[in-house]
Amino acid sequence: MNAVRSYHTVIVVAMSSMMFVPRSHAQAANLTTLLTRPERTQYRETSTYDDVIRFVDQVAASSSRIHVTTFGYSLEGRPLPVIVVGDIRGADPDAVRASGKTRVFVQANIHAGEVCGKEAVQILLRQIAAGEHGEWLDSLVLIFSPIYNADGNERVRLTNRPGQHGPVGGMGQRANAQGLDLNRDHMKLESPEARSLVAFMNRWDPHVLLDLHTTNGTRRAYQLLYAPGLHPDTDSGITDLLRREWLPAVTQVIKDERGWDYYYYGNLPWRGSRAERGWYTFDHRARFNTNYIGLRNRFAILSEAYAYATFEDRINGTRWFVEEVVDFAYRHASSIRTVVESADRTSIVGRELTLRAVPRRSPDSVTVLLGEVTEERNPYTGRPMYRRLDVVHPERMPEFGAFRASEASPAPVAYLVPAELTPVLRLLADHGVRSTRLTRDERFLVERFVIDSTTVMGREFQGHRERTVHGSYEWLETTVPGGTVRVPVAQPLGRLAFALLEPRADDGVVNWNVVDESLDGARYYPILRVPED
Repeated sequence: MNAVRSYHTVIVVAMSSMMFVPRSHAQAANLTTLLTRPERTQYRETSTYDDVIRFVDQVAASSSRIHVTTFGYSLEGRPLPVIVVGDIRGADPDAVRASGKTRVFVQANIHAGEVCGKEAVQILLRQIAAGEHGEWLDSLVLIFSPIYNADGNERVRLTNRPGQHGPVGGMGQRANAQGLDLNRDHMKLESPEARSLVAFMNRWDPHVLLDLHTTNGTRRAYQLLYAPGLHPDTDSGITDLLRREWLPAVTQVIKDERGWDYYYYGNLPWRGSRAERGWYTFDHRARFNTNYIGLRNRFAILSEAYAYATFEDRINGTRWFVEEVVDFAYRHASSIRTVVESADRTSIVGRELTLRAVPRRSPDSVTVLLGEVTEERNPYTGRPMYRRLDVVHPERMPEFGAFRASEASPAPVAYLVPAELTPVLRLLADHGVRSTRLTRDERFLVERFVIDSTTVMGREFQGHRERTVHGSYEWLETTVPGGTVRVPVAQPLGRLAFALLEPRADDGVVNWNVVDESLDGARYYPILRVPED
């Protein structure tokens, strides 16, 4: 492990000292022989952590536009690399933000068995170093995290991701070294990786995030599925631009230029389900990366390559998707910044915000392209894996691709968090939520949540038994002691503060047991609300 850390330190020091030196023809020629591990092994194997670091080092050495640093650590101490590409002098977050350009963040390998994004990012970096896509940097700064779940990536087994069509030489595991699913840790922040990522968001503050995955599920004809942030409280300007312009434009270009079909993420109901037959997306809760980013007033796009396409096709399909998403961002960079800035300025105080949500049925049916697979054998394990066939079965059905609130509440002016709730205050600070402390006792008219009953899940999830409280608010005039922390909702992360602090919210501090000690036998939820009136 020390060798890994020392090696990366050398890279960081070397790259931080680079100046703007024109790339020589000799350096450019070296890129023609620089291959990713899949390319070297005829797509039998995926890149290790060291493979990625070496590849990034070589690409960065050939271009003054590519800068390497780190944004945190994995549980086992592996530095998490981040590559910044732009006409700037380094990867320092202040310099990146001071550029005034639209910042696009591409994150791969959050699930380390879903490796096509990790490989696609490396190939794209090589293309940029070779002089391709140079126009993007007129209006963008690109930021890449190719191997977010670094520890999971190194736990290669031939039996991980059963049924997926390669890489036949094995791949990493879904969870990190703690056994946590990093794509469920964005609210509670219990992994070093998630804490590193949120610190990155606070410092580099990208306008756009692409989250690269692989999915199996329903047999379909689509090579890749995508989704915007799905939380109903995501700013409407962000959602509208993604659904009405950005994602449809990318889909059309891919179809016209590549002949491949991409569509919104979905599955048919699971066998035995009583749900209406339709195309159902996944989940609205902010524990998921793209939903969390949406609550931060940023554009978020999920990419899910098809697990039963070949490994080579998954890499290429993901890379093409990233290229077209970034190309749209390049051509609409100013509009993207304007929408983000508007969302940050908009006060949500008094608005009805979502506590819990259910899928929303589309008013009209859509045509979904279902497909077929054939069974093949992994040559090294003998176990079945499935390969996509070029078969299309169009079917009209309702779509459940978004969510509506099933329970909502008006956003207050502020929350009042007792000083002794240290875990809550630390969590808010880690997320970047702004707050102030009362310097003296003050009299407030507040809303206090009266607890009628509590439900705790019988099965553990992510090491937690998720909790739900039932009850209602009552009005109260009371003296609030000095030292209490006031969390205003009229701030850029107001939506996130609401989702964390509301007692009935389905993904907040109550759900994740952060305030369990205060709730044992309690009649009232300890955090108060300052109402709008």
